[in-house]
Amino acid sequence: MGFEAKRCGVQFSPPSIVLIYVHTDTKKMRKRIIPVRNFSKYSDYSVAAERLKNHPRHRDYLDQVPQSQLEKLHIILRDHMQGLSLEDSLASFRLDPEEDLNKLDDEELARKKGQMDTLFERNCKRTDDPDFVYDLEVEFDKPNQEKCSWDDESDDEF
Repeated sequence: MGFEAKRCGVQFSPPSIVLIYVHTDTKKMRKRIIPVRNFSKYSDYSVAAERLKNHPRHRDYLDQVPQSQLEKLHIILRDHMQGLSLEDSLASFRLDPEEDLNKLDDEELARKKGQMDTLFERNCKRTDDPDFVYDLEVEFDKPNQEKCSWDDESDDEF
């Protein structure tokens, strides 16, 4: 008896994780609503996600769902309990290159760094990739820079 997870989502009232899966024996698509108990706006999302994934009643169903996705769903639930809208909660998962990461708290910073690591690994060129080029050299256009008097003096010394 196996299950293949297709989609995973969140339901706010009551707080639940919604799992759409296919039963591999019968090939029927089913929906399972997993209540999130003992979770408040002050709860740790990673502990709650791990507890839910290891729960004996839901373990077989959530086996194929990544831990990071369950954590993300718990963050959305927690943000909703704190009064944030769904759009605001989802916006916190997007990487903004103009955002000042020095102003974030430790938890938010760790989450952003994890997203950056995932993005880096996805875009990283490996030696076994078909379009990998060893020792690639790229010429960049030099922007017009203003000359300063101290720049001229330092060129003579070298």
